[in-house]
Amino acid sequence: MGHTAKKIGIIGGGQLAWMMADGAQALDLHLTIQTPNQFDPAATIADDVVLGAIADAKATALLAKQCDVISFENEFIDLPALQHLENQGTLFYPQLRCLEPLLDKYDQRRYCQSLEIPSPGFVTLNSEADLPKLEASVTEIGLPLVLKTRRHGYDGQGTFILREFEAVQSTWARLGHQPILLEAFVGFERELAVMAARSQAGEIVLYPVVESQQIDQVCRRVIAPADVSDVVNQKVRHIATTLLTQLNVVGIFGIELFLTADDQVLINEIAPRTHNSGHYTLDACVTSQFEQQLRAVSGLALGSSDLKYPQAFMVNLLGFESSTSDYQERRAALAVLPNAHVYWYGKGESRPGRKLGHVTVTCDRTYSRDEINQLIHQVEALWYPV
Repeated sequence: MGHTAKKIGIIGGGQLAWMMADGAQALDLHLTIQTPNQFDPAATIADDVVLGAIADAKATALLAKQCDVISFENEFIDLPALQHLENQGTLFYPQLRCLEPLLDKYDQRRYCQSLEIPSPGFVTLNSEADLPKLEASVTEIGLPLVLKTRRHGYDGQGTFILREFEAVQSTWARLGHQPILLEAFVGFERELAVMAARSQAGEIVLYPVVESQQIDQVCRRVIAPADVSDVVNQKVRHIATTLLTQLNVVGIFGIELFLTADDQVLINEIAPRTHNSGHYTLDACVTSQFEQQLRAVSGLALGSSDLKYPQAFMVNLLGFESSTSDYQERRAALAVLPNAHVYWYGKGESRPGRKLGHVTVTCDRTYSRDEINQLIHQVEALWYPV
């Protein structure tokens, strides 16, 4: 092991970087954030800020001068431009060669296939020139199907569940015939996720497998741990371990999966960073996912991912209107719920579906599915208008 990096650069200044504050403080690390706007959430907690768009490699060159190592809050980067910096000696974790097969959803699918990680069926269409192939491609995948843009989709943006051929045709046209992925629609029983970290020494730490519940393709709730069999747990752990080991990556990954009625586990998507499905770790685990990312990239040993409570759940506070309110009353009502921890990201504007904050509730015993659903309903009733 080399010496520990003390000055950490983070590309991206949203809530994922904002939630690194406690971990950075606990580990005595200096955080410099690259973000386009001085009012972005993480700008308030950073030791230093480099103002620049996420894909602005000139800003990243400035960031590199101030830091020992650079990591990421999101993956909307200009990879070739960063590779140029890497060639000049800038250190990135996760390594850029590990991001390369993951940033484009088609490359990600092919990479998982090469590792024999079970995935839904998929085909790609690159441009208008592929229009003659559209019908055969849809027939091959079958309907309903999922159409995804290959780059830059998040929080359900760029993901469409389509039931008729005409809808596939018109959706792709509306997207300007940009490169897309057509995937088999998985009739899943539940969606699962796991956070997985790997250190510079090659040690891997997996967090509990969780259940995530989406509404309109945006994560709305996470229940930890997921109520699944040992066999399913083993399958998820095997996929996560295979992925991190084969990539030889340093950092933390959020891995989303489908669980089918007959207990098959298929990979859905891989995020090479902290992830919404791991927010519960801030209150429910010995080491939060945010501290874990900082540990990995700075060269420290990884922390324990053990749960401190029998159970926990997280509810996202998503925007339900266009507004500049900071919802003080709603937040106050949530904060007095037993064992509730409210995180407010401090974004100036609310719009439908925007992630404004989240609530974690830790449980001092294991609740039944009905009881958990009741508790979740109690949280959501205080936030979402009826």
